[in-house]
Amino acid sequence: MLRSLLLSASRNDKLQQLASEAAPARALVDRFVAGERTEDAVRATSDLVGSGRLVTIDRLGEDTTDRAQAEATRDAYLVLLDALAAAGLTASAEVSVKLSAVGQALPGDGEKIALEFARDICAKAAEVGTTVTLDMEDHTTTDLTLGALRELRADFPWVGGVLQAYLRRTEADCRDLAGAGSRIRLCKGAYREPETVAYQDRAEVDKAYVRCAKILIQGDGYPMFATHDPRLVDIVEALAIRNDRAPSTFEYQMLYGVRSDEQLRLAAEGNRMRVYVPYGDEWYGYLVRRLAERPANLTLLARALTSKG
Repeated sequence: MLRSLLLSASRNDKLQQLASEAAPARALVDRFVAGERTEDAVRATSDLVGSGRLVTIDRLGEDTTDRAQAEATRDAYLVLLDALAAAGLTASAEVSVKLSAVGQALPGDGEKIALEFARDICAKAAEVGTTVTLDMEDHTTTDLTLGALRELRADFPWVGGVLQAYLRRTEADCRDLAGAGSRIRLCKGAYREPETVAYQDRAEVDKAYVRCAKILIQGDGYPMFATHDPRLVDIVEALAIRNDRAPSTFEYQMLYGVRSDEQLRLAAEGNRMRVYVPYGDEWYGYLVRRLAERPANLTLLARALTSKG
């Protein structure tokens, strides 16, 4: 029931207008979203890089409904990458791209369009000296996204991928993608998935995350561990030490506005710490859909808003 209400709210223009004008909602947006414009994303990136952190930037927008919208998203990434280059930030900042935002779900040749536009973004990233990571979405798109990853890596071997630990298939995917040169972000997963494909219990998800982390840390690739859980951060650190992984051969990732003190601590200790920075004017749907996918995120956001870090 709550999920249905939240999903309905995400498409309600009047509620979006109210949220835009309400001070508490704006405070939430300002904490978790860098801003609506390219210059906002660049400014936030500059601040983070200045504090010793790395950055990956997500242009908000998904479930694109027409080709023009997909083209606009592609073009926004191209403008962003040029702006990062002009600011001298491409050595420390990359971009994250959702294939649904560049047309994957369009009827007919949506997969082809998404791959074409993702290739354009990768070509621009190569031109300015940075990288791209393909975000993962719900389980129905996993095979399509991994297929696009393979296609893009033929020309851009540095393209990163994302695996979600709560999916039952992910351990096998980690083994397939733990080879030399492979950049893989491991996260728990935030979408509401059926029990047939995903672990439902929090403890089981944590155990799955650790099993996947072991596979990636023992592999020859470059793992990126996305988690705010202090226990998992400690476990990753212990696994890295046990497997003689130098800090330069893997990284931690956290969301913009979440556990900033911990981000700074990890960076100050010589770790590679990357912050996932969303920006764009589609922040309302983004935030509400995140709550709809996993209503427990309400607790995370409440804690983050009331915490000092």
